[in-house]
Amino acid sequence: MKTIRIAVLMVCACLMQVAWCQQHADWAQFHRLNMRRYNPYEKVIGVDNVGSLKLKWSFTLDGPADSTPVLAGGVVYTSSYNGVFYALNASNGTLRGTYRTASGGQNNATPAVANGVVYFGSVEGVVYALKVHNGAKLWSYQTGAQVNSPPTVVDGVVYIGSDDGNLYALDASTGVLLWSYTTGGMVTCSPAVESGTVYFSSYDGNVYALNASTGTLLWSYPLGVGAWGPPSPALADGVVYVGDGTSNVYALDASTGAFIWSQNIGRGYPESSPAVAYGVVYIGSGDGQLYALNAKTGATLWTYPTYNDVGASPAVANGVVYAGTNNWYFFALDAKTGAQLWAFSTNYSAAPSPLIANGVLYVQDTGTYGLSATVYAFSLE
Repeated sequence: MKTIRIAVLMVCACLMQVAWCQQHADWAQFHRLNMRRYNPYEKVIGVDNVGSLKLKWSFTLDGPADSTPVLAGGVVYTSSYNGVFYALNASNGTLRGTYRTASGGQNNATPAVANGVVYFGSVEGVVYALKVHNGAKLWSYQTGAQVNSPPTVVDGVVYIGSDDGNLYALDASTGVLLWSYTTGGMVTCSPAVESGTVYFSSYDGNVYALNASTGTLLWSYPLGVGAWGPPSPALADGVVYVGDGTSNVYALDASTGAFIWSQNIGRGYPESSPAVAYGVVYIGSGDGQLYALNAKTGATLWTYPTYNDVGASPAVANGVVYAGTNNWYFFALDAKTGAQLWAFSTNYSAAPSPLIANGVLYVQDTGTYGLSATVYAFSLE
């Protein structure tokens, strides 16, 4: 009997380890749980071999899209403007299932996956929660306007913004409203959550820090109002990094909102949200360059010229930075030097942000004017 119990415990421990590894290897929401757009668990693709990436599979959606795909449990989730939400087999790109929203239209419905549920917003202002194993609707929540904010799910709570100017905190299991906070402009960014605080920016030109449990304002900092609104903030080592929607990147103390530094990243609108890794802030600009900034000082370490708007938020893994431009071009750079290591031309703009996990790079172009968006998967095989 003792031998059987030991065997059972060993099996349970192995299953728990597999589940832990899978959860940490996946890229299940816009930021990942570290809120940095950085995957420290990727060990397959790196500086020495990224140049050998080959197309593994591609899947064409039924229309244009502006969603950033996410990966969880061997499934890639994304959506299209035509109101269809997709679940694709991560290994070969085959369709596992779809879900059509009530209005038949979606905008930037980048999803998040947690505990067997996928969450996303829609143009009719509804936040959806679907069961991942069968696509059945678990719950939905109606906001006052379009939902273009990628949700962030932490500790059983869904944090998501709406064009009605509110940030919502919803119970992840039931969809019940826990609290909401009203700003003076649309909230389209993906919130960042850490140490009981939720950080987000608004079209009213401010970045906010709220108590994640109550929605109480802790601090706010005026960034200024940009043409496209401030992108999503990133968190690293007690610092909030965020663009202002015009031409500047700010570093603010996460506890107090105190100014640390700001850096101009050229003309145009930095729609790109920052990625933070190795003590460096990586962010794209409307001036056609990807910038690498010292995370402590804001000093420019290097730039990579693309000659077109770098609207995609970078992704970082195993010493490589991945990003795309608005002219059919997607690339991988050495995170230390900015040297180009690999490039790929898509069917259309590579504006949505990439992800890298489990030895596979996933990216989606947007499609437009009758051209459907395509999801691509690249690997070394």
